[in-house]
Formats: sequence, C-alpha cells, structure tokens
Amino acid sequence: MAERRRKGVLKMPLISNIVVLRRITALPLATYHAGETVLAAGTTTGRLLILRKGAVTIEKKGTVIAKVTEPGAVFGELSALLNQPHTADVRTLETSEFRVARAELLEEDPAVLLYVAAILAQRLNLANQAVVELKSQIQLHHMIRSAIGKGVKKMEELLSATGADLVHAPEI
Repeated sequence: MAERRRKGVLKMPLISNIVVLRRITALPLATYHAGETVLAAGTTTGRLLILRKGAVTIEKKGTVIAKVTEPGAVFGELSALLNQPHTADVRTLETSEFRVARAELLEEDPAVLLYVAAILAQRLNLANQAVVELKSQIQLHHMIRSAIGKGVKKMEELLSATGADLVHAPEI
C-alpha cells in the first residue's frame, strides 16, 4: 500500500482490508459540491470523512499542501487522534462523496484504527524521505546555515521525536 505522487496529486492507498471496507461502506454518505469546505482548520467536528469519489485540496494558512483524489483517503484523523481542532482546511475541487463516521470509531474499531495508522505511517515515511532529499540539496549547495537549512534541521528534529511527550509515563 504505497502512496504515490503524480503530477502534484497525492494518491492515498485503496482500502485493501475487506473488514475495514465493509465497515466503511456501511457508513452514511455525504456529498459536497465543488468549492465547498468539508473541514475547516480550527473547528472541531467530531467526524472522520473517507473519500468515496472526487477530489479535494488540503490547505494550511491559504497554502495548498496536497491534492487528494484516491478513494479511501481519510480526513479528520489528526483532530480525532490528538483531540484537538482540525489542523487544515479540506475543500472540494469537484463534486465529491464521503463516508462519514464519528471520530470515536477509531476508539471502537481496531481495524479502522489500524487502517488510519497505516496511512499516517505512510505520510511520515514520505515526510522523512522529503527531508532527506531537501537536506542533501542544502548540503550540496552549502546552505546549511541559511534559514532553509535551519528549517530543515527543525523538521528533522520533529520527525525524529520519540513520542515520549505523548505517553506521560516514566516507563513503557
């Protein structure tokens, strides 16, 4: 289940687990028209949205960070997992259909949680690869002390975090 990037469009994996597929197809369907905001940064909806068909952009502070077209892509998972407001705007580029679930589904259904965890792991892997590529370009051009170099160093630190801050336990 590898993510693929083609022509600036982030391709999420198709749902391969039949158990997860059955559970997701039983969820209610919502349709959004082109240009509608599906999730707004800073809001809390308590929903997970799974793209059935269509195309959306993910935007942070007015900057498009991804275009997603792949059925099975999940939106709202960071908000649900971190118990915080949505971190980005999700807007439709065309009429799009989503399966809608309560965020608690991640607590109630280990198969769905594992599916979402796999998607997040793939994103982290791609982010790590991007940092490595960017770092090698910066070193190649001797820009290590520049603002870009410092930004890459900060991203490296964030991506290498152990998660200890999330656990709050002296021993695991």
